[in-house]
Amino acid sequence: MKVTSALIGNILTRTTGYLETVSSHSAQPYRGCSLGRSLCGVGCYVRHNHYLTRGEEWGTFLEARENAGESYLENYRVESRWARKHRGNFSIFLSSSTEPFLPQESICGVTRALLSAMGEAPPDVLIVQTHSHLVLDHLGQLQALGERCALRVQVSIETDRDELPGLPASFSSIDARFEAARRFREAGIETVVTVSPLLPIRDEEVFFERIAECADAVVLDHFIGGDGSPSGSRTRRTSGLDRALLSRPDGRAGPAKASGPCRGRDRWVCRTLPAGLIPGRSPSGEARRAIPSAPRSQR
Repeated sequence: MKVTSALIGNILTRTTGYLETVSSHSAQPYRGCSLGRSLCGVGCYVRHNHYLTRGEEWGTFLEARENAGESYLENYRVESRWARKHRGNFSIFLSSSTEPFLPQESICGVTRALLSAMGEAPPDVLIVQTHSHLVLDHLGQLQALGERCALRVQVSIETDRDELPGLPASFSSIDARFEAARRFREAGIETVVTVSPLLPIRDEEVFFERIAECADAVVLDHFIGGDGSPSGSRTRRTSGLDRALLSRPDGRAGPAKASGPCRGRDRWVCRTLPAGLIPGRSPSGEARRAIPSAPRSQR
């Protein structure tokens, strides 16, 4: 892993495309991601963004934007004024192209500095998106920030299996991420579990019951439809994903007749969620139905 540092002119990027309906800005404390070779990195659409990778293999480089906090304060007045005029509020998605809570954050401190700057000049809305249990290291900081702005923490938990055939393990275990979600919700912070991308689930009832116990809402994001390309082309050209999507509930690879509420590879059908679990909104901004109905032939 090559770790470098750089200065950035403006840490706040005005959103376009699918993020435009979610927030006025995104913020990336890092370029690259040291989780790029773990499970979440394999399916990450950013790996196909040549502007960000600059020809480097995803998961092999990390650039810490060491002046992220200072940049935020320098650009706050202009960007917040623009956002409130053109988007209705000044809202930030942290982050869409990296993981804010990487192992290297304990040394680099870029995300911590950025959150501290937000504490001085808070946005109207902050949406934190993470795949890492290390977000718990910032619980107190985020709790304080939540008293000054509308705060939502979204924890990605895409399956109930720590390992899938042909794919690397997750950086954060399933249990660790459930615990992170539980701690944030207990702290009074709005917490969303993003089942994104939706991967094979061994025990659907238990999985969604666990989500209901630790989250205020859930997002179900179809793997093919949610990879950022019109036809799921990024997923289809990513080695290993087809095999994972065809994996059996018993953990073995290969097609098998679906026996639970989730069926198929390219179109998942989830019939039921526990009572009290409400729909969320996908990171892409497209509203997802939390309880789609299965075709009659599959009921």
